[in-house]
Amino acid sequence: MMMFFTTGIVGVIIGLSPITPPSLKIMITLMSMINVGLGAFFTFLYLTQIKADPDKRKKKKKKKFD
Repeated sequence: MMMFFTTGIVGVIIGLSPITPPSLKIMITLMSMINVGLGAFFTFLYLTQIKADPDKRKKKKKKKFD
C-alpha cells in the first residue's frame, strides 16, 4: 500500500516539475494518479476486511492432571 502512495506522490512531483519533457508530463502524471488510486483502493480493502473467527477444531485441548 505504501509503495503505491509513495510512487504516486513522487510521480506527481516529477510529472509536474519543469525538468520533465513536455511530451511525458501528462503520461507520468496520469500513471502516478493511477498509483495513488490503487493505494487508496488497497488501503480501503485492508481497513474494511472482516476478521475471521478461529477454527475451534484446530485448537488443542489441554489435559488436566490431578
